[in-house]
Amino acid sequence: MFEGFTATRIQGEGVGIHAMVGGRGPALLLLHGFPQSHVIWHRVAGELARHFTVVATDLRGYGESDAPPGLSDHSNYSKRVMAADQVAVMRALGHERFALVGHDRGGRVAHRLAVDHPERVTRLVTLDIAPTLAMYEQTNEAFARAYYHWFWLIRPAPFPERLISADPDFFLAQHMGTRSAGMAPFSPEALAAYQRHLAEPARVHAMCEDYRASANIDMVLDRADRDAGVGIRCPMMALWGEHGIIGKMFDPLAEWRRVSRSSVTGKSLACGHYVPEEVPEALLGELLPFLAAGSNES
Repeated sequence: MFEGFTATRIQGEGVGIHAMVGGRGPALLLLHGFPQSHVIWHRVAGELARHFTVVATDLRGYGESDAPPGLSDHSNYSKRVMAADQVAVMRALGHERFALVGHDRGGRVAHRLAVDHPERVTRLVTLDIAPTLAMYEQTNEAFARAYYHWFWLIRPAPFPERLISADPDFFLAQHMGTRSAGMAPFSPEALAAYQRHLAEPARVHAMCEDYRASANIDMVLDRADRDAGVGIRCPMMALWGEHGIIGKMFDPLAEWRRVSRSSVTGKSLACGHYVPEEVPEALLGELLPFLAAGSNES
């Protein structure tokens, strides 16, 4: 799925991070979401690699990266620590500055990375999310029904872990397949990768810890940023699926402008949640000019 890319393993903040690296040109880091891996980029990575040095990683706890047990305060799965992993990876590859695209959970790591390490990020793109704090603080019944997993996965271990691990393929099909596009966006190879990793109990635990951190330490950090007036300082683009939940329940551009100190542009695309796999050509049509402008600036 990643022809011309090289698999590598790089030390993050005390964990090994798996990455696929390919292409040439300005550096571009791609971060995936739940319950997936770097594989989500397989339909766009080749074209992006014609213009950029593409680094598609697995977040800690996901894919082929290490999945350490969560600490009692979930801090080792905070987006601050997960962002630091990615900075360490890019530095090890020789990239002090880079553009950044994050889908779903990867978008939340990307948000924290852009805030904590503004000197490193040239341009930021988030896919089908609003800021974590805005989504939790504006929760209503409709959102809780659509994003049930935000409230179930944060239950104390091992409750959600044991239920998922009892039948991981069923969970994956129910979680991913009941969104607007069903299972159609996922190639057999990609689906097999997602199923393989979800069958590992340590990764199921890590994914739950990712969500537990978001409902605890991540919100503490986000509120501290808000109180201090700290925000994203690079140009940003937010894209979301018009058939998904984000644009129906939130005003994504307004919410991102509240946490940004730079320009924020964006729009909806004719898809659901899994943007890179549902509408790769439309996504590339938005990414390439926006990211190219950042390359010219830097």
